[in-house]
Amino acid sequence: MSGLDADALAREFHVAGGDGTPAYLRIKRLVSARIRTGEWDAGDRLPSEHQLVAALGVSRMTVNRALRELADSGAIVRTSGVGSFVAAAKAASPLLEVRNIADEVERRGHRHRTRLVSLAAEDADGSPFVTGAAAGDGAGAGAADDRVHRSVIVHFEDETPIQLEDRIVNPALVPGYLEQDFTSSTPNDYLSRIAPLTRAELTVEAVLPTEAEAALLGVETAEPCLLIRRHTWSRDGLVSIVRLLQPGTRSRLEGGFDASGAD
Repeated sequence: MSGLDADALAREFHVAGGDGTPAYLRIKRLVSARIRTGEWDAGDRLPSEHQLVAALGVSRMTVNRALRELADSGAIVRTSGVGSFVAAAKAASPLLEVRNIADEVERRGHRHRTRLVSLAAEDADGSPFVTGAAAGDGAGAGAADDRVHRSVIVHFEDETPIQLEDRIVNPALVPGYLEQDFTSSTPNDYLSRIAPLTRAELTVEAVLPTEAEAALLGVETAEPCLLIRRHTWSRDGLVSIVRLLQPGTRSRLEGGFDASGAD
């Protein structure tokens, strides 16, 4: 039988059937439990709907609902005409903090590496991220000059691209930016040492990647992505404006706050 063992799932399904839980929910729980414990790993192919209907003795509508809701929650990925697969674990990025992505990846026990797409000076007016408001909002000398420094980098977790970073930097505050080796360190690591941030603002939205962005990230242009736009300041002014694009199937944002000590 192709895919994972539907018969083993059927045995547990029938054992768990005595508490009145709807059949579709039992299927979801059993599949989710196998994924959570690692018995079914990322990329593993699930039994087909036909196999599950035959093994569990339920309707196709019941199986379809269970798999559809598992896909909606991000636990599995369904490909028409191919089958259902355990989804890759999503990389979690902090929403309320500015962290080094290399540290995040290594904290998850994986290897971080970068691919440098470009690193150069360019006209400030030609940058897609410089706006009149951003350039004039406490930017400090040089932020609105004719030239800015720009880097485009793809970040990998093991061999999977997880983030496209497109960053412009104020050359007056970070004059040595273009001399850095961003294949051995990250812009975040360098900037945090040279111009420690004192303030940050960000926006997050869901977008579709351009063809060029999709090619760099190894995704289809129809795959929704998380787009994070972030401005960071040091005590001397606006240091960096960055556009971070992350495939929606490979990432999530998380954050929180504790108001227990508030007056």
